[in-house]
Amino acid sequence: MKINVAVLFGGKSVEHEVSIISAVQAMQNINKEKYCIYPVYITKNNEFYYGEALFDIEEYKNIPALLAKSTKVNITANGAKTYLMPQEHKRFSKLKPIAVLDAAFPIVHGTNVEDGALQGFIKTCNLPFVGCDVLASAICMDKYIMKVVLKEAGFPVLDGIRFSSEEYKQPRSVIKNTEDKFGYPVVVKPVNLGSSVGISKADNTEQLEDALELAFQFSEKVLIEPAVVNLKEINCSVLGDYSQAQASELEEPVSTDGILSYKDKYLDGGKKQGGSKGMTSLKRKIPADIPADAASSIKKIAVEAFKYLDCSGVVRIDFLMDSKTGEFWINEFNTIPGSLAFYLWEPLGMSYSQLLDKMISVALKRARLQENITYSFDTNILSAGALSGAKGSKGAKR
Repeated sequence: MKINVAVLFGGKSVEHEVSIISAVQAMQNINKEKYCIYPVYITKNNEFYYGEALFDIEEYKNIPALLAKSTKVNITANGAKTYLMPQEHKRFSKLKPIAVLDAAFPIVHGTNVEDGALQGFIKTCNLPFVGCDVLASAICMDKYIMKVVLKEAGFPVLDGIRFSSEEYKQPRSVIKNTEDKFGYPVVVKPVNLGSSVGISKADNTEQLEDALELAFQFSEKVLIEPAVVNLKEINCSVLGDYSQAQASELEEPVSTDGILSYKDKYLDGGKKQGGSKGMTSLKRKIPADIPADAASSIKKIAVEAFKYLDCSGVVRIDFLMDSKTGEFWINEFNTIPGSLAFYLWEPLGMSYSQLLDKMISVALKRARLQENITYSFDTNILSAGALSGAKGSKGAKR
């Protein structure tokens, strides 16, 4: 019997379109003999739609027409089962489930979907899901919190300062604090976005002002870090969970303006190839052009950090490296990387289909382990006569 998997993608995120590309790629490569796939597109208004047309990337050129031929749905739990249900039923008929789901596969990027919010919803629906759990998703999405947690554990990270939009009402103070701590150049980034959205480098005060204005368009908080001189960006994917994980081959993305941008990742290569292919269109060197001992160290740190943050599934960890000194730092975690970083596993002999299968297997393993944990307590304190009032535990004598 096939395993019913709902692939969720889209969502209220600036990386909405990138998510669509990643999801369609994955659905094209998943083993159809083993899995029955139900595409669930989340609109920018957080509405869920299901339909066969959602498999075709060409259909997304006209979203209103695509939605018109799709069915608005909910994911609901009923006892031990989780259903994909249409929201509306035909006249004089009852609602019938589209499918009984065995697992969810979120292929989403960015705020509101990759940060634990969607994962929490799926978890509330009693549905096993692929990828990081709620806490790991939230920590990894917030670049500053991730930095603080990893630094405390001794992992290599750059120093950083976080500013809120409220603090930026006094821009001169933010700029002075940055200049006093780091000088120039610095990198300014929204604290909780991916795909290099809103990130820019500043070499002077005027550029810093522009960078802050840009970053605050996308987030209420921004992170400022010293820019790495002689920069090489090195990415490593990790597959597994906290108990067992392995590192992929390393890649060295090639940027056009000193920092890897959204344009580098999704637009330039796509133009030459007749349409974006997600992260597969990025110019890159695989394996990365770095010494063997440095590559080994980066892979080791990547796996250790993945386990430390209790990650699951496939994560891409991006490193910054000074090409002259060889020193490197963890830059960010991508808990659901663009194109699921499948291209980093192919050099190791793992096909995209095999990678997807392993990711689903890890999710089902986690669900089996969690079934052995007690989440409820049979004693009903609400039936106790002493609690007839509304004071609760505060009103009880000690």
